[in-house]
Amino acid sequence: MPELPEVETVRRGLAPAMEDARFEAVVAHRGDLRWPLPKDFVARLKGQTVVGLGRRAKYLLADLSSGDVLLMHLGMSGSFRVVRDGEAKTPGLFHYQRSDYGTHDHVVFRMSSGVTIAFNDPRRFGSMKLFPRSKIEDEPLLRSLGPEPLGNEFDAAMLAQACAGKRTSVKAALLDQRIVAGLGNIYVCEALNRSRISPRRVASTLATRAGAPQERTVLLVDSIKAVLADAIEAGGSSLRDHRQTNGDLGYFQHRFRVYDREGKPCPTRGCSGTIKRIVQGGRSTFFCPVCQK
Repeated sequence: MPELPEVETVRRGLAPAMEDARFEAVVAHRGDLRWPLPKDFVARLKGQTVVGLGRRAKYLLADLSSGDVLLMHLGMSGSFRVVRDGEAKTPGLFHYQRSDYGTHDHVVFRMSSGVTIAFNDPRRFGSMKLFPRSKIEDEPLLRSLGPEPLGNEFDAAMLAQACAGKRTSVKAALLDQRIVAGLGNIYVCEALNRSRISPRRVASTLATRAGAPQERTVLLVDSIKAVLADAIEAGGSSLRDHRQTNGDLGYFQHRFRVYDREGKPCPTRGCSGTIKRIVQGGRSTFFCPVCQK
């Protein structure tokens, strides 16, 4: 599933085609994706202008001139294809070849900017939803999300406070979207390695008894911000499905330190360790047992 850098890459690729453009036509080839589309989905979009395209965690949010918000989620295999003058660009596709476009183009937007945008999703784990901007604080998919990891609100003090008293692992805490929004398995593994913190460490040890951040917590927050920024700059990671909106693959997978590198030498200078894979919460964790404590 695409993580924050991949979704941000898609947002940046879609923005020139969608922002300040009007939905001239909307086609829903089926009535559902992961969940049913609103019954009036097409009618509520047609004729509206996208006044801004943002991101919250792993969701894309298009603000419309009507006051509605179009929420879009890529799911496991979703991607957008932008077609202009007969030439197709895919903002944020993934590593394996896409399925047949005609079969899995479930939602198609024709924009006044002169482009057609198709949402292609073979597995149909993606979703689209409409709700009033005035009710965004009550939206079930968004209301329990923690702060954005690249925002000013996310800092060592906030993370220490959120983890104080938690007996779960550091990795599980970072994947908890209520603590910090948008982090996924790949970038948590990478950030923990950069900060030399074991994924098995108990989350409460990120805080002192008084609830203040430990030195390691400051380093962890800096590592999270750095690895996300690096991944966005690289266009995300292409493992299974991610490709940028221009059709290019993301390249951050070539800079992985630990993820999917079981048995390889640890890249930390002076470390003699070997990357190990364990399973936490049903997901693979990659780390160095020598330098990550």
